[in-house]
Amino acid sequence: MGRRRGMMSEQFKIELAKELGFYDKVKAEGWGGITTRDAGNMVKRAVQIAEEALAARRL
Repeated sequence: MGRRRGMMSEQFKIELAKELGFYDKVKAEGWGGITTRDAGNMVKRAVQIAEEALAARRL
């Protein structure tokens, strides 16, 4: 079974990278140039955004 790809849109990943401060590295080296920590922080932030969106819908 292959790895799942495309869970986050490219635009969303770019916005997260900008917000987290490593978009310059992505521009220079591509997504393979980011650290594991940066990737983990992207996932954490994406989950936080999703949780906030769900909470707002429940109000």
